[in-house]
Amino acid sequence: MVSLIQSLVKLHLERLAAEDVKLDDFAPRVMEKARAIQQKYSPFITLDENLGSTNRNAQKLPFSVKDNICTNGLRTTAGSRILENYIPPFDATCVRQVKSAGGFVIGKTAMDEFGFGTFSTNCAYGAPKNPIDIQRVCGGSSGGAACVTAAADFPHIAIAQSTGGSITAPAAFTGTVGLTPTYGRVSRWGLIDYANSMDKIGVIGRCTYDAAFGFSLIAGHDPLDATSLNAPKLDYTKVLEKDIRHLRIGVPSEYFNADGVDPQVKKLVWDKITSLERFGATYEEISLPSTKYATAAYYLIALSEASTNLAKFCGLRYGIQGETEGNYENYFSSIRERGFGEEAKRRIVLGTYARMSGYRDAYYIKALKVRAKIIGEFRKAFDRVGAIATPSMPIFAPRFDEVAGLTPVQQYAMDIMTTAPNLAGLPTVSVPAGESGGLPAGVQFIGDYENEGTLLQLAAACEV
Repeated sequence: MVSLIQSLVKLHLERLAAEDVKLDDFAPRVMEKARAIQQKYSPFITLDENLGSTNRNAQKLPFSVKDNICTNGLRTTAGSRILENYIPPFDATCVRQVKSAGGFVIGKTAMDEFGFGTFSTNCAYGAPKNPIDIQRVCGGSSGGAACVTAAADFPHIAIAQSTGGSITAPAAFTGTVGLTPTYGRVSRWGLIDYANSMDKIGVIGRCTYDAAFGFSLIAGHDPLDATSLNAPKLDYTKVLEKDIRHLRIGVPSEYFNADGVDPQVKKLVWDKITSLERFGATYEEISLPSTKYATAAYYLIALSEASTNLAKFCGLRYGIQGETEGNYENYFSSIRERGFGEEAKRRIVLGTYARMSGYRDAYYIKALKVRAKIIGEFRKAFDRVGAIATPSMPIFAPRFDEVAGLTPVQQYAMDIMTTAPNLAGLPTVSVPAGESGGLPAGVQFIGDYENEGTLLQLAAACEV
């Protein structure tokens, strides 16, 4: 892997040489460029300001890390004020793997608070601006990860995280490649959870090779994570050399005919799917009828888990603290009122309600039954096809003022393309499908469990 890292930075090192910059100043120069990107687009919550003066190894690859993934000695807030001063004393497993392979972390990327959002506009520290058009959002909740990936003119891979589409959405809106792996394929140890049964750590890169390379570094079994799959560690850059002849792609009508799908997005995605025929792939229309229930089921399950996960942020062991006046209920309420944003409070209340005695069977248990039905439909589909293709997002990246005009329910509805595969724990990849008016649309490929290799092959074919 070290030799691959050296090859990835080679082009940029040559560029630095042309600028008469000493090659051993690579890391400081990267940090200089990162600060410029931060000033223009605000993709970071925290930059490692000490890195430029302490790490001068030109043979290391820059990474950014989403701000809900712990980094030793570097502030980690999950986009929330309640964790504004938290500095982890350890690295998450995926961060440790990156560092041991020869990568260095330039900073922590902006995100919706605890992952609660589709546009990265719910971040307590400001929203990242889309490098394609700064009046538009980057998507969420891994918006900062996609932003710095799209803006960087140096080799870079972003470690991101998804619960219901938080890698796919920003990849689609910024014209980057986002890989969300099979649940358990990458260790969650060191992740500040949103919903434990759906959270997945993945990568965003400028191209499929970068995504495959980053995934190769962080995938693998971890005894520290009870949900970690005991699967072999592979070099996924090798699968990009394979062809997709005889691969059958399923195209579910429900994803293209859903309310709110932009006709131009639909056209670009269909054009990209049909273009794969020249590589020997075929496609057929399929049906996934439970898709229409996926978003509602996702939010019931995810918010129920989130309300439990966030209960520990009460000003005692975790989170900001205050004067201990009054009884414990008053203290907890004052801390949480001050530390959580509006959307976080909304989701905590909704999740608590859904799992309350008297409502649990009517909402939470019913959502779990829908989840099982969705998983069954995907299993049947993969008996016929090797991958499923859909739009990554139903729309192009909206402007900030357009997002501000959406109700919470309208924002939740934007996740129609991504909630079902995440409920099922399936891997997905989003790759650019084309542009309209200068704005990119993404095509999402969904694979069977542990079949990230096929998805990367499809993504690579889309780039040809």
